[in-house]
Amino acid sequence: MSNATPHSTPNFIQVTPFMFVEDLEKALAFFVDLLDFEVQFRASDYAYVHRETAGFRIWQQTGKDAAPPGTRRFAYYIDVYDVDRFYAELKPKLDLLPKGDVHGPADKPYGQRELLLLAPDGNLLAFGHALDKRYTPTGDSRT
Repeated sequence: MSNATPHSTPNFIQVTPFMFVEDLEKALAFFVDLLDFEVQFRASDYAYVHRETAGFRIWQQTGKDAAPPGTRRFAYYIDVYDVDRFYAELKPKLDLLPKGDVHGPADKPYGQRELLLLAPDGNLLAFGHALDKRYTPTGDSRT
């Protein structure tokens, strides 16, 4: 239940998940060189990358403090207006990735069209849009 009133100013900006990785440089190359994110902050073991309305907080952890390796499960989902346009933009770079690291774009039985990429942490990074544009997160049906 929300305490917001119709006249209140929204307070939420975006969700920025943490991605735990063993190699920060490899993760930054994935986001910057492949996905065209911008590094907005960088420390020795941490970086914040951002593109349009999506951000990731990437934290390098090694040894006993490291997160367990990914299991190719969905961990990150980015809603986009047109996944095919995003795929076309990235295709020359995606073609350089190992076979099996890219899936789609493909229509899914749960009503989404998705592009799946294997992220540096070993989990899947999904980009998608609703097949029925009435069900987009913003309610915006533009294509």
